[in-house]
Amino acid sequence: MKDWQRVALPTAILVLAGLGGLGLIVTAPKIESVVPEKVYPPVRVMEVSSSDIPMWVRSQGTVVPRTESDLVPEVSGPVVWVSPSLVSGGFFNEGDVLFRIDARDYEASVARARAEIARAEGEDEHARAELRRQQGLAKSKATSPSHLSNARRASRVTGAALDSARIALEQAQRDLGRTAISAPFQGRVREEHIDMGQFVGRGAPVAKLYATDFAEIRLPIADRQLAFLDLPNFRSGAQLDEGPTVILRTNFAGREHQWVGSIVRTEGEIDARSRMVHVVARVEDPYGAKAALEAPAGSEIDTRPPLAVGLFVRAEIAGPPAQNAIALPRSAIRNNQQVLVVDEGNRLFQREVEIIRIDHEEVLVRIALAEGERICTSPIQIVIDGMQVQPITEGMGHRS
Repeated sequence: MKDWQRVALPTAILVLAGLGGLGLIVTAPKIESVVPEKVYPPVRVMEVSSSDIPMWVRSQGTVVPRTESDLVPEVSGPVVWVSPSLVSGGFFNEGDVLFRIDARDYEASVARARAEIARAEGEDEHARAELRRQQGLAKSKATSPSHLSNARRASRVTGAALDSARIALEQAQRDLGRTAISAPFQGRVREEHIDMGQFVGRGAPVAKLYATDFAEIRLPIADRQLAFLDLPNFRSGAQLDEGPTVILRTNFAGREHQWVGSIVRTEGEIDARSRMVHVVARVEDPYGAKAALEAPAGSEIDTRPPLAVGLFVRAEIAGPPAQNAIALPRSAIRNNQQVLVVDEGNRLFQREVEIIRIDHEEVLVRIALAEGERICTSPIQIVIDGMQVQPITEGMGHRS
C-alpha cells in the first residue's frame, strides 16, 4: 500500500465518524424542564354521620325448661296401664292420663265408706229421735235429767260419727281418683322409670317432666355491661313483657337458626366467682306446637328445629340506642380519646371525641364535625395539624 493510502483511509474514517456524531447531536430530542408535583401521603377516610345507633349486649347460655317436676303417685299399687306418651322425649297435654294404678282396692274402700255412712246415718237418726222424745218427756217432767243428758250425748256422738264417715268417703274417693295419674301441665318427658305390672309406692318418683309452653335461658352479664341495658325494676311489679328484646342464635344441623324472646327477670344475687349478673330470657312456644295449631291452612311451615332443652345459644340483648353517635373501627382511635379528621381542603387535624362504648372492633363515639369533614382510619405515626394528605374514601358512617 502506498503512503497516501495509509494516511487517507484513517482520515476518511474519522471524517465519517465526526459527521455521524454531528448528525446525532442535531437530531437529538430537546429536553423540557418539568416542575415535579407534590406527592401527599395517602390516607383512608370515612364519610360519617351521627344517628341513634342501637346497642346490643352479647351473652350466651343453655336452654332450660321454665317448669320441671317429678311425677310422683299419691297412692300405692301395681301399674295396670301406661300411656304411649310416657316415654323419654314423649309429649303430652295438660290433663292427659299418663298411667293408671289398679283401682280395685280403692273402689272397695269407697264402697266400705258408703256403707259406713249408711250405718252412721241410721245411728244418728235414731239418736236424734230419742233426743226429741226425751225433750218432750222433760217438758212434762216425765223423765229424769240423766236420761235427757244421755240422749244429748248420744246424738252428738252419732253426729260426729256421721261426719267422720263422710270425711272417710271423701278421702276414699280422692284416693280412687289418684289411681289415674294425670299430667299437671303441657310438656315433655325427660326420663321415666315405670312399666306395666310394676308396683309403685306413694311418694316415689317415677318420671321427670318439664313444661314446653316456655323455654328459659340464663344469661350472664358483666356488671359494666348493665349500663347499656334498660332493665325494668321487676321488684316493683313491672310486667314481664316490659323486658328488653333478646335475639337467640345457634347452629344446628349445619344451619344457623334464630329465635326472638324477652328478658323477664334478673336473678337475686351476683355470682361470687365470675362477678356476673344473670338475667333470664324467655321464649314462647319453643317447640312450635302452638304456632302449628294456629297457622292457617296452606301457610308456610316453620322449618326451624325446636328450641330444645339443653341447646346452647348465643344471645344479643337490645339496649337503648346511643343518641347522636358514630360507629368507627377501633383502629381509628388514637391516644385513647382522639381521632384524625380530614377537612374539605384535605388537611389533617387531631380531634377529641367522647367515647360511648368499645365493643370488640367497633367504637361508638360522639364528635362535632363540620360540613365536608371526614374521619381518617389509616395508622399514621407522625401527625402535624394542618398537614396535607391524599384522602381515599372507604366507607360511609352515620351523622344526622
